[in-house]
Amino acid sequence: MGRGRFIVLEGVDGAGTSTQCALLCAALRARGYPSHQTREPSDGPVGMLIRQILSRRLVVPSQTGFKSPRMETMALLFAADRLDHLEGEVLPNLGDGVTVVCDRYVHSSVAYQTLTASADDRDALRWVKTINERARKPDLTMVLVVSADTAARRRASRGGPEEIYESGDLQRRLVDFYSDLPRSFPDQPAVLVDGEQDLDEVHASCLKAALELY
Repeated sequence: MGRGRFIVLEGVDGAGTSTQCALLCAALRARGYPSHQTREPSDGPVGMLIRQILSRRLVVPSQTGFKSPRMETMALLFAADRLDHLEGEVLPNLGDGVTVVCDRYVHSSVAYQTLTASADDRDALRWVKTINERARKPDLTMVLVVSADTAARRRASRGGPEEIYESGDLQRRLVDFYSDLPRSFPDQPAVLVDGEQDLDEVHASCLKAALELY
């Protein structure tokens, strides 16, 4: 049995990573490659806790009332969820020869946690990478690149309350980070995909890149 491939899709909120993960898995299966779709935060216990924080259903007390957890707390939660996710879902599938397609991974931790660190925290990038050092590296990361305006329109079309990381200023800075993601991960294979294309064109680009792994 051949080894499974570990593929990650990344991008700013509204880039279309969830949709493209589903399309890619279906296309790989249709070509005879067993595939498993997953996501981070995961559906495990720590991941579910993170999702409650992101949706503002879980806050922590402070002297002025309630607020979201600190950047450091969120970074540690994401790292813990990641290792749990790898052990319980990702690595067993890869060991069985199944390709795993994951919606977000370490790259999102580096992007979101470093960009929400205080301006004088010069060690944030190094620290976030350090606590994720034991996470398996992907075989390929695809970054769906869209403009801040396109991402904002797509998020608005989904409806629902704004999550803690969906403020306009942060999202614009995230767009810049993702557009230059390979520079932050020089030791990992990564491709940039034009997420402004129509759905089928984005899918075709992702599938082409994925098939080159086989």
